[in-house]
Amino acid sequence: MKSLVAFFSASGNTKEVAENLSTAIGGDLFEIEPVEPYTRADLNWTDSNSRSTIECKNPASRPAIIKLVENPSQYDVIFLGFPIWWYTAPRIINTFLEENDFAGKKIVLFATSGGSGLGNTAEDLRASAPNAEIISGKIFNHYDADTLKNWAEQYL
Repeated sequence: MKSLVAFFSASGNTKEVAENLSTAIGGDLFEIEPVEPYTRADLNWTDSNSRSTIECKNPASRPAIIKLVENPSQYDVIFLGFPIWWYTAPRIINTFLEENDFAGKKIVLFATSGGSGLGNTAEDLRASAPNAEIISGKIFNHYDADTLKNWAEQYL
């Protein structure tokens, strides 16, 4: 079974988890990169005028991404990681799901968070990939390679 570990990371935390997960399961790694990178000011959640706050408040927001997954049909399972912003996935994750064809695929969510869980994130993302099975996975703030591998194996 071939797997992809796709991730968006604003500060590096999710990237670290994704890299370790990819190594643990032998999956391909893909970084979701915004056309316009996020600055520290963009990520200031205490500023109601910051880019991340504005995007999260607008359900139609779709930040542009640099590239798509090559040949997504080759993957059976996609592990999709991101930081939790305002109790859900950043809008760039919607962009990623809508611009790649993951029909018939299993998409397992994982995230990093300063304090909140995944909440309704899977439900929030289903409209962006209606022909895929989106599974609410796990928050990883503390982990080791064995923990990641044992968790992921249930989906492989």
